[in-house]
Formats: sequence, structure tokens, C-alpha cells
Amino acid sequence: MNSSPITISSWPRAIAHLDADAFFASCEQAIHPELKGKPVITGKERGIVAAMSYEAKAKGITRGMRLFEVKKACPDCIILPSDYETYSLFSKRMFDILRRFTPDVEEYSIDEAFIDLTGLRRTHHGSYGMIAEKIQMTIAQELGITVAIGISLSKVLAKIGSKHKKPAGLTIIRGRDIHLFLGKLPVEKVWGIGPNTAAYLRKFGVHSALEFAKKEEAFIKMRLSKPYHEIWHELNGRSVYPVTIQSKSSYQSISKARTFTPPSTDRDFVFAQLTKNLENACIKARRHNLATERIALFLRQQDFMDSGMELKISRSTAFPADLFAPLKEGFQRIFRENTPYRQTGVVLCDLVPEEKQQYSLFDDTVRVEKMSRLYKAVDTLSEKFGKHTIQSGASIPAKLQARHEGGRGDQTVRKNTMLLKGENDRQKLGMPVLHVKV
Repeated sequence: MNSSPITISSWPRAIAHLDADAFFASCEQAIHPELKGKPVITGKERGIVAAMSYEAKAKGITRGMRLFEVKKACPDCIILPSDYETYSLFSKRMFDILRRFTPDVEEYSIDEAFIDLTGLRRTHHGSYGMIAEKIQMTIAQELGITVAIGISLSKVLAKIGSKHKKPAGLTIIRGRDIHLFLGKLPVEKVWGIGPNTAAYLRKFGVHSALEFAKKEEAFIKMRLSKPYHEIWHELNGRSVYPVTIQSKSSYQSISKARTFTPPSTDRDFVFAQLTKNLENACIKARRHNLATERIALFLRQQDFMDSGMELKISRSTAFPADLFAPLKEGFQRIFRENTPYRQTGVVLCDLVPEEKQQYSLFDDTVRVEKMSRLYKAVDTLSEKFGKHTIQSGASIPAKLQARHEGGRGDQTVRKNTMLLKGENDRQKLGMPVLHVKV
């Protein structure tokens, strides 16, 4: 294999990938300094490991491990319920920090981002590496967590760099050094290449990422589909995937599900969880000015057996009050007494733009307009005081029992002890709204 450089152009573009280290566990350690340096696990509410600190990982704890196995392998592990509200706040603030350095920030996931640093060396009075170091230092100082950063000519190469050194690593892959990194990297470790494709490539003698990058373009086009041709370009230092700064606004469907422990046989409690799923899905639909023409619901039993059904809606809508009746009808058909359920879910299907809704001769247009004004007021209050400030009366049993929030009856530590900057007590108070006819 020819080990000569793939390109000698060092920085035609400078794309960075940022990956927060053990994000959920690190957030817990950041707001509770007494947990630093200790094996911390989140996921108590699910009965399995959702995330773990590096200290827990060093003791053999892996994601998805059952908690009784954790206690055997690491008796001193600190097991916490997941606090997704806190993790979302940390994520938002991390992305806000990135935007101080560049406007081109793609929020790839809750703990990952791509940023375009091209042309910003003069602005920040330093190299791309120095900019990345400032980002790491700022995040550590303001949030108390660490991040790994990879910088290269394309997204795929930047992601390879961020995985190269963790935690808190900084890896710079210049154009002239690409072959040095790819030569040591198995092809299945490349972002976007799965085990089946890797096995297929090995039949043609392609074992490393460098061997894949060095293949002739004609071979890639003939043997593989378009996404792999794009990855091939990215590995060769040609940026194909742009950093997308717009948030996603088009959806074919929106789904919301929630696992709760312990499992419940209580009809009212399980339906309340389903109602919360519906409200959450509708909130997202209204945020993007979408309405659903069909909904699907499912219930998952403790033995992981699922039951569900789809329901056609007479008029497209994103108002939970319009959907409660069909939702309840579907729930009553699939709910089984004395059966323990651990998860509920709702999917809004066949989404259409809100402005394209068509009224039939049988629709009560006055009621629809009143409902629209009602939910605009609900959304305004939620934006100001927090999600679910106003909620359906049908979801109250879930809120009162709160068994899904802490895992086996526990509240998350933060909810009992502290408020983060920008929060207030009113954000944690919900005002139930009864389903009334208008």
C-alpha cells in the first residue's frame, strides 16, 4: 500500500467535531462536585446503565448492563436516575459557548457538534488548534465538563480525530497527515461504515480506512452506493458534508415514548403516561407548524412484548384535545388488566403543514379557531415558565406518582436540592388544565 500523503493541502477547510466526555455522568459530577473521581452511573429509572463516568468504565461497567450486574462488578458505584432536563440545559449552554467562536455550529446530538472554523485564525489570533484549546478551556471553566475535539478537512476526518484521544483530547489531522491516521484505522471504525459493509470491503482486500481512501473512484462507484462514495471523498480530504446550522424543521413523523419504573398495572397511570407522550409530540408538531392526519400508539409490557394500533383522524390537527378521544379508544382496545407495563409511546404520522389544513362541511370552524387560540396561549406560557406549565388533566396521575422520574420512587438529586441559573420555582410547578368543550 502506498503510504504517500493523500493531499498536501493542509487547510482548504477546517471542520471540527466536538464530543463531550461521558456527558450524562459528567453533568452529574459537575453539579455535584462530591461525585468527581467516583464511579457514577445514570439510568436507575430504566434498570440498566444509560451512561457511566470514566471511573465506572474503568471498572468494567458497560452501557446496557443491568443494575444487579453493576452492583456485583462494582459495589461502590453511585447509581443515579437520569435527569434529562439538566443534561439538555448543559447541552444548550455548550452550544452557546461554541457560537461565541463561530456562527457555523451544527448541533449533531445532545453531546456532539460540528463547527466550521475555516478562515477564523486571524479573528481569534491563533491557529485552529489554539481556537480548539480555548473552546475546551471555556467549556471546562463554565460548565465543569470536558470535551474531545478533532479538527480536519472534512466532517468524517474530524469525527475520526475526536475519537482518537478521549477524554479531553485534541487531535489535529492536517491534509498532509491524513494517511498517517487512516493507515492505523480499521475500515469499520469510519463514521458511516457498518460491519456488513466492512465485511464486504474485506473481500476486496480493503481492511483499513487508508486502503478504502486509496481505492479508485471507479471501484467505489461500481461496488458501493452514493453514501459510501461521499465518505470516500471525505476521507480524501474533500469536504462533501456541509456544516448545517439550521435546526431540523421538516418531519414525516414525530414520536414520543417514555419508560417508567417500576412497571405498572394501574390503568389510569399508564394512560396518563400515554397522554404525556401525546402532549409532548403535539408540542413539537406545533413548534414546527405541523399537524397530524394519523396517530399510532403502543404499550410495552415488562416482558418487552408490544401491543399497538393506528388511528385515522378526521381532520389534521396538533391539538391534544382533538386527539384524546381516539387515543383513549385505542388505549382501551389494547390495554390488558393485571398486565405490568413499562413503556408507552405515541407517533404522529402523515404530518402536513399547518397552513394546508382543509376544513370540511362538517367541521366546527368556530371551535377550531378557539382551540387554536387556546393552544397558542398554552405554548406562550410553556415557553416562559417551562414545559408542561399547563397540562392535560388526564396526565395528572403520572405527575402525582412521578414514578417515571427518579427510578423506583426516587426524585433526581437536582430536583430536590437546587435550581440552575435561569430557572425559578415556577418552572417546576404545573397547572393542570381540564378537557372542556369550547
